[in-house]
Amino acid sequence: MKTDIEIAQECKMAHIRDVAAKLDIAEDELEFYGKYKAKLSDELMDRVKDNKYGKLILVTAVNPTPAGEGKTTISIGLGEAFGVLNKKAVLALREPSLGPCFGIKGGAAGGGYAQVVPMEDLNLHFTGDFHAITSANNLLAALLDNHIQQGNALRIDPRQVVWKRCEDMNDRVLRNIVVGLGEKGDGTVREDHFVISVASEIMAILCLSDDMKDLKRRLSKIIVAYNYDGEPVTAAELKAVGSMAALLKDAIKPNLIQTIEHTPAIVHGGPFANIAHGCNSVRATKTALKLADYVVTEAGFGADLGAEKFFDIKCRKAGLKPDAVVLVSTVRSIKYNGGIPKDELTKPNMEALKKGIVNLEKHIENLQKYKVPVVVTLNAFVSDTEEEMAFVENFCKEKGCDFALSKVWEKGGEGGVDLANAVLRVLDEKKSEFTPLYPDDLPLTDKIKTVASEIYGASDVTFSAAAAKELKHLTELGMGNLPVCIAKTQYSLSDDPKKLGRPTDYTLNVREVYPSAGAEFVVAVTGTIMTMPGLPKVPAAENIDVTDDGKITGLF
Repeated sequence: MKTDIEIAQECKMAHIRDVAAKLDIAEDELEFYGKYKAKLSDELMDRVKDNKYGKLILVTAVNPTPAGEGKTTISIGLGEAFGVLNKKAVLALREPSLGPCFGIKGGAAGGGYAQVVPMEDLNLHFTGDFHAITSANNLLAALLDNHIQQGNALRIDPRQVVWKRCEDMNDRVLRNIVVGLGEKGDGTVREDHFVISVASEIMAILCLSDDMKDLKRRLSKIIVAYNYDGEPVTAAELKAVGSMAALLKDAIKPNLIQTIEHTPAIVHGGPFANIAHGCNSVRATKTALKLADYVVTEAGFGADLGAEKFFDIKCRKAGLKPDAVVLVSTVRSIKYNGGIPKDELTKPNMEALKKGIVNLEKHIENLQKYKVPVVVTLNAFVSDTEEEMAFVENFCKEKGCDFALSKVWEKGGEGGVDLANAVLRVLDEKKSEFTPLYPDDLPLTDKIKTVASEIYGASDVTFSAAAAKELKHLTELGMGNLPVCIAKTQYSLSDDPKKLGRPTDYTLNVREVYPSAGAEFVVAVTGTIMTMPGLPKVPAAENIDVTDDGKITGLF
């Protein structure tokens, strides 16, 4: 069986200008990065700004399991299937992080015959967006420490610096560090921290900004520290906004690539959904909606994380109204939630299926709370039995959902035609009445409790003393109307990755709260989730190599 990278490397890519032509984009409206990648110009986005929006379809999934669910694969295959049906469609996806690529997950460009290409470029440096974000983040950190060293006119309290450095790599030893050691001229000694670049507020800001003016407005609001009087100090006060914007000048422009079947794919931004808001950029999504009749986008990890944040943060702040949701599941993941170990998931087991389907049930119920029509798709595997698939289909229909099997990994767009037709039926027959889960004016504490009870199924929420104090402080600073972005494990509906299925009667523990003032949301950190991951015992990096003729191997 061919690997994903082998399939991708055998694909004959079209020149990106020909892919762009499918969306009526002229060659001079592209900024080329070689033959197969391009950025969309500001001139293009200005030209199409008055176009009517197409239909917005979100692809999300159940909680990820070691067996793999294939959400991005389904997203890409659905886009390809629209192409098979001669529909004008485009994908709006996120860029992968180097951290998981070299860590435990491998590449993140889809799989099988539902991939975006060039997959090696996308998984590695791509067009340099993540490097620009990392540089802007660390420039702000350098300006902050330099200001303290050069007299500290803003009276920044070194014990209350909240801005963290970042890099796009899993590196646990950088979570907690000390800077400024050495001579007097080497800076002020203080504790510092690193987060992975996809958790940087700069990433969130770039993905939520409408244009350069909005980007600079948001950058100016970043809180980097507090002074000795407890007042916030911002990036604007450090005079950092212009130089950060200069580093982000090209990164704010969405990227255009293609699928194996030459479906256009706008890939831009990459915040993680377990520690950030988990959606591609607002600019990418809005531009896609102006260019095509059908836009397929995705949000990271399970629907409890990515979909909730897509609805309650991205759609709320950007004024987007999704028309349908595709919820991805597998027979294997359902059995895993029924207590079956990974090495036994290919064996038929109806009892485990009946026990584990409560996880899928909860995700369906959650999505229905947003009043958007739901289509459940099973990512089919050869080990699935007819009895198992029929049980899941009947269950979904009883819950009021449309249903379709998907075989896009094996067959590309042809394997997604049933799913595409199901989505088209839903778009034609059912009207989305999208409504966020909570109103803006609900207090921050109650917003967290609402997500915890309604989406996670928690019976109670506890706040550490520091978290409760910070929630009160942020409300006093005028941030009480902002949405909340809850950082939580992706492996469970709860904050404990070992609680599978549909946990109830548990308490969600909020250990830390901090503002993302520029991104305009408040982050609540739960359980033991880390904003700087570590590498596994056997990192994926050990299997990646380059042949003598320059071909990358082992990426996935």
